[in-house]
Amino acid sequence: MTNHLTAIVLAGGKSSRMGRDKALIPIQGVPLLQLICQIAASCADTVYVVTPWQERYQHLLSPTVQFIREVPFSGETSGESLPQGPLIGFAQALGYVQTDWVLLLACDLPKLRVEVLQEWAAALDGVEDEGIIAALVHHTKGWEPLCGFYRRRCLPSLMQYINEGGRSFQEWLKQHPVQALPLRDPEMLFNCNTQDDLFRFQLPDPLQ
Repeated sequence: MTNHLTAIVLAGGKSSRMGRDKALIPIQGVPLLQLICQIAASCADTVYVVTPWQERYQHLLSPTVQFIREVPFSGETSGESLPQGPLIGFAQALGYVQTDWVLLLACDLPKLRVEVLQEWAAALDGVEDEGIIAALVHHTKGWEPLCGFYRRRCLPSLMQYINEGGRSFQEWLKQHPVQALPLRDPEMLFNCNTQDDLFRFQLPDPLQ
């Protein structure tokens, strides 16, 4: 482990496109959220899971994993409005972080590779520009916000953006310098949003 890193895992989505809870989908017999938290723990000293449904997942995870209960954002109604999107969950958890850098992960990334995350984390000390708020992979649609690193001190900017009504990671990131992370295999960021995605993930690799 390096940088005294904190990890935040977002598990607040309704999984409406999947039709069942993505966090509980077994990947080689291990629930996806459990897999992601194990990977996060290999990179970070502290792991937080942000979710409205702590009771649903608590039995799956190590006692060292800390839950942050996602609550309605100030000024928004409660109940069925949850979840409110990843930006709100991230902002809520960021207030708990004590380390300079935080690793943010979605819970639906079955191809995450520990060694790549650790390689990226080890390079954070080399980010010398103090204005850079995040280190993320860039692709044709913009930044990949839910698998990468953020500086804790981006919280005031993030809260200002949210308080002004913003909910888009991409639009918020456009306002700040971001360092691009190298990624040799884009498949690592494959995410399971639908049953078709899951089927594609479970197909045997033709090269093996």
